[in-house]
Formats: sequence, structure tokens, C-alpha cells
Amino acid sequence: MSESKPRGELAIRQLAMPANLNTGGNIFGGWLLAQMDIAGGITASDRAKGRIATVAITAMEFHHPVFVGDVLCCYADVRKVGKTSITIHVQAWAHRRDGPKLDEIKVTEGDFVFVALNEDGTKRNVPPV
Repeated sequence: MSESKPRGELAIRQLAMPANLNTGGNIFGGWLLAQMDIAGGITASDRAKGRIATVAITAMEFHHPVFVGDVLCCYADVRKVGKTSITIHVQAWAHRRDGPKLDEIKVTEGDFVFVALNEDGTKRNVPPV
């Protein structure tokens, strides 16, 4: 967790809003997880050149809370490409906007596994690069 800058390509940016709060007053972890899944899915779909589906989250770690007003930036990095699957490591960084300077902090990271799909929803091979 000692990284000072994100790894991977910026996949999405999203503003954390009051509607996304949990009962503790921080951004709900499920909302954060959904944003990371979207970011990983965009990257996996680009790599698979088509339709994909999430099949697993093999690792997930929450480092810091996300607050209302933070801009959540999800960075995606292709870690492994199999015959039909793609593993994407997603880091979520929060741009804190509540102080005199913009702070950036890694709040969450995880490994998402996607499978490439045909039009009918069956697995297909991931095309070579």
C-alpha cells in the first residue's frame, strides 16, 4: 500500500455523492465495488474486443474510506489473459477536495476476473493482441 501514484490506465472517474452513503456516514463499500467492477469491465471488454461478464473477484482490500465530494478514480491494469478469461487489477484512488490542496489517496484495490462471451452468452476465446 506504499504506492505514491496509481498503476494502470484511468478507466473511470466518478463523484461520490450523498446518495451513496452508508449508515456510518462514509461512502458505501458496495457502491465503491460497483465502480471498480465497471472500470475493470471497460478494460476487459476493450482487451476481449467485445462482450464480457464478471465471474469472480479473487482479492479485495479496503484501505481508507471514501467521503462525499471525493472524486473516485479507478485505474485498471491487465494482469493475466487466459484462453477465455482476463484478470484485471483495479486500484481506486480518491481525490480529496476538502482542504487547501488536492490530496490523492489509494482507497481500495482488487482483482477482478472476466470471461469473454459470444452473442448468445457462451464463452469464447480472448483474441490475441
